[in-house]
Amino acid sequence: MSVPVFRRPRCDRCNLSQHLCLCAQIPRVETRTRIVLLQHVVETWKKSNTGRVAALALSNAKLLTYGAQDESFDTSVLSEPGTWMLFPDGPPAPPDAPAPRQLVVLDGSWSQARRMSQRIPELRMLPRLVLPAPESGMLMLREPTHPSGMSTLDAIARAVAMLEGPEAAAELERLAALRVQRIAECGTLN
Repeated sequence: MSVPVFRRPRCDRCNLSQHLCLCAQIPRVETRTRIVLLQHVVETWKKSNTGRVAALALSNAKLLTYGAQDESFDTSVLSEPGTWMLFPDGPPAPPDAPAPRQLVVLDGSWSQARRMSQRIPELRMLPRLVLPAPESGMLMLREPTHPSGMSTLDAIARAVAMLEGPEAAAELERLAALRVQRIAECGTLN
């Protein structure tokens, strides 16, 4: 006989359990760089999905879903001039390259992101913004599977700090820390 599992209602906006909802604390962050979140379809409704939270916070962001069988994926946004990709592997952009006007961020597990970077031809041609590995002691919910692994929200905050300065990223960093703190206090994403 199986025991029924109690599932708490989720917030329709941030997708966390209602008792963990971050919506009242999500800031409106202005950036010069447009952030295009390319989210793997499997991540769409996961409670751990920080890409969704980042898209809510960033005024200059676009959230696209990749991998849904019933819709075609329009790659034209990936070919716009000045587009780079945030990715830990591969050759970084030349040091003298102009700053990106648009940054593509792959939102998914490490294996999902790697497969997207290999399967979408437009991504293979983009210059890469490579972040340094996270410092030890960085607040995380789980141990990353890749040495440079971190949540999508953390990666975007670090990229914004690198491209536009620490002041521009401060609210994203605060939001990422608050999310980890709330979930850790409750001991679960449910």
